[in-house]
Amino acid sequence: MDVNAPVKVYMTRKLIGVSPDDSVKRACEVMVEFDIGSLVVVEKNRVVGFFTKSDIIRRVVIPGLPNDTPVREIMSGELITVDANTPVREVLDLMAKKSIKHMLIEEDGEIVGIFSLSDLLTASRRRLETAIAAE
Repeated sequence: MDVNAPVKVYMTRKLIGVSPDDSVKRACEVMVEFDIGSLVVVEKNRVVGFFTKSDIIRRVVIPGLPNDTPVREIMSGELITVDANTPVREVLDLMAKKSIKHMLIEEDGEIVGIFSLSDLLTASRRRLETAIAAE
């Protein structure tokens, strides 16, 4: 992985989301269905929040909230984003500083993708597989 490359090279463009009025249970079903650890929360075609596995543990399981709790009560409403042209190195530094595993990627003021630590691992694995195949 080239840490100086723009994050858009490695980000996942397919955003999967739920409505703020969906239940936590529904959000978890979507996460399981797509085998992902986070969702965007979308209202009127606009990303209004972010919801992760960590949110489920910290804000639902530990306090003992019911699984029919609306996502809007659990989601992170303060979105942490970076521009799609930001170098991966800077994105990783910011993720480490904020202690987060997912970063929303913006282009022209619109959320266009997500970068996660699993994207980093996937890119590294592909590079290793290519190097091995070339031997």
